Order: sequence, then C-alpha cells, then structure tokens
Amino acid sequence: MTTASPETITLWRPVGPEELALMEQAEMRAFPPRLPEQPIFYPVLTEDYAVKIARDWNVPASGKGYVTRFQVAADFLAKYPVQEAGGRDHLEYWIPAEDLPAFNAAIVGVIEVTASFP
Repeated sequence: MTTASPETITLWRPVGPEELALMEQAEMRAFPPRLPEQPIFYPVLTEDYAVKIARDWNVPASGKGYVTRFQVAADFLAKYPVQEAGGRDHLEYWIPAEDLPAFNAAIVGVIEVTASFP
C-alpha cells in the first residue's frame, strides 16, 4: 500500500470506457454510482493488480481498459478492512454501493488515468 501522506492513501481502480466517461463528466473527482448488479465498489491497493484487471478483464469485456490512481482520506478508509481477493497480491477495499457517495467525498484531489489498454 502506497501512502501519499499521513492523511491519505493512494489507491487504484481499473475501469472500462463507459465508467471513465462518467468519471470525466464528474471532472475526474468521483466514481459513478454502482449498477444494481454491483453491490460493492472495490478500489485496489497496488497498481500491478489494477493493470492486471484493466488489461485482462476490462479489455475483453469492453475493448479498452484504464488504470486510475487517486488519494483517499485515510480516516475514511480506516473503517473498511483490506480484503484478499484470490491471492495475497490481490488486495482491495470492499466499499458497499450505498457508501460510494461518502467514498467519493473522501477523495482528495482528482482521479488520474495512469495507463490505458486498447
């Protein structure tokens, strides 16, 4: 886990083109609401894991995949345990969909695209 400062934690999120377009509409300051079949929002703790998901899952599903990086207030994340999703290198936070507005409010600065896969 990379720490940007004592008050924030750096996270990554793999996204497809539709989600990125919605993020751009929000001026790269928020993630869009979850769909009914998506009860969990899962930002990940490493760029390598985000790249793997963007490249291996988003590209086959939607033709493109992007990796985003952003800072979140550490005190907000403190109430969510880190989850291991299928391997010790696959670490993520599981944020319930109903908590996404509060998560978005805890983002410090803007969300950046760090990689894209055609």
